[in-house]
Amino acid sequence: MSASTPLPGFLVHEPVAHFARLTPDAPALVLGDDVLDYAGLERQSAALAAALVEADLPRQGRVGVFMRKSLRLGAAIHGPLRAGGAFVPLDPQMPTERLAFILRDAGIEHLVATDEMDAALAALAAVVGGPRPRLFGPREGHGLETTPWEALDARGGSAPAVSITDQDLAYLMYTSGSTGVPKGMMHSHRGSLSYSRWGSAYCGLGAADRVASHAPLHFDLSIFDFFSTLNVGGAVVLVPEPVTKFPASFTELLERQRVSVLFTVPFTLIEALERGALERRDLSSLRWILFGGEVFPPRQLRRLMEALPHTRFTNVYGPAEAPSCTTYDLPAPPPEDTPIPIGTVSEGSDDLVVDDAGEDCPPGEPGELCIRSSTLMRGYWNRPELNARAFLRRPSFGPFEDVWYRTGDIVVRRDDGLLEFLGRADRMVKTRGHRVELDEVEAALEAHTSVLEAAAFTVPDGEGSRAIHAAVVLAPTAAPASGAALRAFVREALPPYAVPRALEVLGTFPRTTSGKIDRRALAERVPGSSPPPIT
Repeated sequence: MSASTPLPGFLVHEPVAHFARLTPDAPALVLGDDVLDYAGLERQSAALAAALVEADLPRQGRVGVFMRKSLRLGAAIHGPLRAGGAFVPLDPQMPTERLAFILRDAGIEHLVATDEMDAALAALAAVVGGPRPRLFGPREGHGLETTPWEALDARGGSAPAVSITDQDLAYLMYTSGSTGVPKGMMHSHRGSLSYSRWGSAYCGLGAADRVASHAPLHFDLSIFDFFSTLNVGGAVVLVPEPVTKFPASFTELLERQRVSVLFTVPFTLIEALERGALERRDLSSLRWILFGGEVFPPRQLRRLMEALPHTRFTNVYGPAEAPSCTTYDLPAPPPEDTPIPIGTVSEGSDDLVVDDAGEDCPPGEPGELCIRSSTLMRGYWNRPELNARAFLRRPSFGPFEDVWYRTGDIVVRRDDGLLEFLGRADRMVKTRGHRVELDEVEAALEAHTSVLEAAAFTVPDGEGSRAIHAAVVLAPTAAPASGAALRAFVREALPPYAVPRALEVLGTFPRTTSGKIDRRALAERVPGSSPPPIT
């Protein structure tokens, strides 16, 4: 069996034990000069799994993972899985109130962390209500019962024998909800394994590959980083959070660690292009870049592809609810400043483009993209009303139904069969009776040669409607441009009611921890605009 051949089995964590036997000394996780081999990852994961079972973790019980990038992260993910539980990634930068909400909502009674999270754990221990979670990892529990990593390492032994099926919950990933209340997506072993095997096969991953883990664990790209890589015995190269904030440090890491595959968001790649000193880097080992999460401006993508002519580029589309359901391999740098397509459905996926009534749209007519996929989530955790809206059900054969996830994304199927992303259904807003697509406003701003990125959003106008506002970040080498000049520029492309009422030029955008523009934070800067509270 070659290293890139998908392993038999039906549980997403099983490859680690396989490679611990086959190639025990091969690197599994790399952090700077430190390396954790497969034997070490197997040993740590088994010890944590045994401790979780002894601490009464029930089957499919949720285990919070509250950590920054660390060699312990592999055990924090695989330990709960091997114990028959599910891991729940928790954003280390999230406010304590939001963290406490997720602990309550998911019923998390077991939490894995490190000493590095001491201050955040102290704040959490002071406010957490209901059952107080049992800690694993930190020496100090701040009133919470804890088992430190040293005690786990000392126990040794093998993983417990537990009954797990491929339909069991593997992880629960929270994302922002449209109402401001986080919503959790339930992913099974079957769906997670489908995703990891898709990534391994699509990129031809093998034991020699070194895959950069740039995305935080609570961002779905990280599932590719960890599971697709470990599925073939490759090495996960962890990118520490401080490095992600400095493009030149990031590209230096790619060079030094001889990273071969990178899956990240366009913002990271644009930053690397503009501020990453690419001309001084030897990135000849970087054979494949996959990007997704938001639209990549063609102008910057073209320049990046020209700077890395040996690297293959793929636009990967897929909401966190159904990861990587379409792909588009760029045959060459995009020749025009028109958006690139999101491609065709991946293996194991199927698509529909439907109108507002849920009926099929003919080719060339825009509609909402619906996905049926082996990677599809089981549904939203404890959100029956949201599940009722999120899925389209159609008769299949006999008493069975096909279940499609309504992505909320508006696409059109072109004559060549490729899907083109047009915008979000919920980014269509009304301003004084006019319908405006905010993605169109952003595209008009990004057409200006001085604009690196643009973000459009709405705020209450005090008259019962919404006013469009926008902000831009200028390219470092671009000529200065004022908000007034940019508003005059987009008047040439947009109807008067779509021109932003206010436009601010910023040095940088606020970002979510997954690297996307935080439009919610931009709106909060405007007086009179505030988000709904978390309840």
